[in-house]
Amino acid sequence: QVQLVESGGGSVQAGGSLRLSCAASGISGYTATVSRLAMGWFRQAPGKEREGVASLGISGSTYYADSVKGRFTISRDNAKNTLYLQMNSLKPEDTAMYYCAADPSWNNVRAGTPKYLGQGTQVTVSS
Repeated sequence: QVQLVESGGGSVQAGGSLRLSCAASGISGYTATVSRLAMGWFRQAPGKEREGVASLGISGSTYYADSVKGRFTISRDNAKNTLYLQMNSLKPEDTAMYYCAADPSWNNVRAGTPKYLGQGTQVTVSS
């Protein structure tokens, strides 16, 4: 079992930046290593479906939703066992709850059906 804990959310004005962090840890003796998991970030705004924002495969391959390409960057620090999402040039439409996800399979993360999902961190962008 993997536990994911997000942090770094907050309120910013349009054009600002935030960096989200997701710390991964194992439960019940399980060792969770971000370098051995496909990971990603999802978001859900009120009244909207959850959508994939960015994902990072075990090999280092990345995927970004068209709406965030060129503005968001997903990365991981293996030594800290942490996933990041650097968000620049934020827009009001980026306002949502952001969730960290992990799965042994990148296909599951890309498909929006990751095995593990964090509790989320709120991002609010004002105009």
